[in-house]
Amino acid sequence: MAGLGELFLSFSKIGVMTFGGGYAMLPMLQREVVEHKGWATEEELADYFAVGQCTPGVIAVNTATFVGCKNRGWLGGLIATLGVVFPSLVIIVCLAGLISAFADNIYVQKAFAGIKVCVCILIFNAVLKLWKKAVTGPLTLVIYLAVLALTLFTSVTPPVFVLIAAALGIALELMRRRKGGGTE
Repeated sequence: MAGLGELFLSFSKIGVMTFGGGYAMLPMLQREVVEHKGWATEEELADYFAVGQCTPGVIAVNTATFVGCKNRGWLGGLIATLGVVFPSLVIIVCLAGLISAFADNIYVQKAFAGIKVCVCILIFNAVLKLWKKAVTGPLTLVIYLAVLALTLFTSVTPPVFVLIAAALGIALELMRRRKGGGTE
């Protein structure tokens, strides 16, 4: 079980190293929460990401709250949440006055362009890790392909995707049981 100080410091470390928003935190959350600390399993973290996507707020902040609550109750959720947002708050306050002065600087623009590319790769790696754990057989592959098609060809919002995927998962499991199939 995590101590409150350990929760705050771990999530502060994630918060300070994140450029590019909540999705960019996903690989760091996975590494810290699952691999280093063991505060959640891969499956639990994937569930937290899914629920965090459906609830108001930034996915990484919501995930920090879930992990903190799981480990130390409501106070742990509060401490983990404060930890993940604290570095950004400090940095934003410090940079607020300077950002307009440097926004047109070509070096600053190019630095942020490079950071954006790096963030894309970090997100891609997190998606691959989650995909390997989530797509475990033909039924989950069908759900993946259905949600992928909806993502590409409709303007459906993420909470609807999660509800559709949950309904598909239940429907496919019921069909499998009617046919007398084994577990996946």
